[in-house]
Amino acid sequence: MSNHFADRLCEAVTTKKTSLTVGLDPVYTRLPAAIRDHREMNDEFDAAAAVDAIFDFCTQTMRIVAPMVPAVKINIAFFEKYLWEGVETYYNLITEADDLGLEIIGDVKRGDIGHTAELYAAGHLENPEMAGLEDTLAPDAITINCYTGTDGIEPFADMADKQGKGVFVIVRTSNPSAGAIQDFANADGQRMYEKLAEVVGEVANKNERIGQSGYSNIGMVVGGTAPDVATALRHKYDKVWFLVPGYGSQGASGADCVRFCKPDGTGALINASRSIIYAYEKPQYKEQFGDDWKRCIEQAVIDAKVDLANAMHTLL
Repeated sequence: MSNHFADRLCEAVTTKKTSLTVGLDPVYTRLPAAIRDHREMNDEFDAAAAVDAIFDFCTQTMRIVAPMVPAVKINIAFFEKYLWEGVETYYNLITEADDLGLEIIGDVKRGDIGHTAELYAAGHLENPEMAGLEDTLAPDAITINCYTGTDGIEPFADMADKQGKGVFVIVRTSNPSAGAIQDFANADGQRMYEKLAEVVGEVANKNERIGQSGYSNIGMVVGGTAPDVATALRHKYDKVWFLVPGYGSQGASGADCVRFCKPDGTGALINASRSIIYAYEKPQYKEQFGDDWKRCIEQAVIDAKVDLANAMHTLL
C-alpha cells in the first residue's frame, strides 16, 4: 500500500469504481429502533448508553458500505457532544474503519497558527507512539480552516507529509449563506473563495507533496451546490483532490458534483451523509425493505453510485 495519501485515494476510487464517500453524522434520536430499543442502549440521556448505540450503528453502517465505497468521513462534532466518552468512540471508529480497508477522513475543521496548530495536527493526524496509546490510530486525513493563511495550513501539511496522510482545506462551503462572505470580491473582482483556493494551491503544489498519481496530499473542501465554481477550480488546480459535500440531502445533484472529477473518475470524493445513513427513513426504501435498515442503507449506496456513474457518463 502506498504511503502517499493521494495515491491511496486514486487506488481506492479506481478499485471501488466510484467517488462516493459516506459521511457518519450520527444522531441518537434518528438511529434505527432496533438499536435504540436495545435494553442496554435505550436511554439518550445516559452518555454511555447513547455512545454505545452510536458506535454500534456506525460500525454496522461501515461494514455495509466498506465493500462499495473508498472512504468514510467521520464528523467529530457528533461525538464531542458526549465529551470524553464520545471522543474515545470517535477514535475507536477510526480503528474499525481502518480494519475494513477504508480511507478515513476526520471532519474536525481545526484551524490555528504556530504551536497550537502543531498540537492540533499531532492530535488529529499523528498516530501516537505513547505508552497506552499504541493501538490508537488517527484518521488518514482531516478537514481544516485556513482563515489565518498559510501559517494555519503548513503545520497540518507538514504533519501530513511525515505521516503519509492528507489535509482538506475548507475553501467554499455548500450552506445557503456561504456566498455572503465567500463570494465577497476585492477591487479586482477576485472572490474570497478564489483567494483561499490560491493560498491552498501554493501549499498543495509543492513538489514534495505530489505523489506518483500526480495529485497532492493537500486538497480542498468545496461544496457541490455551485457547479460553475466546480468547473473553474477543477481546471485551475489539477493536482488537487476535492472533498465535495452537498450531494443528497443538501440539494446538489450528481451532475453538479462530478464536475470535480477528472475524466478517469479520480480527483474528487463526493460525500453523502444523511441521505445514506438515514435511508431507512425514506418511503421508497421502507416500502422495499420494511424495518431492515441495513438493506435500506445498502440500496441507498448502490443508487447513489449509479446516479454518480450516470452523471459522469453524461458529462463525458
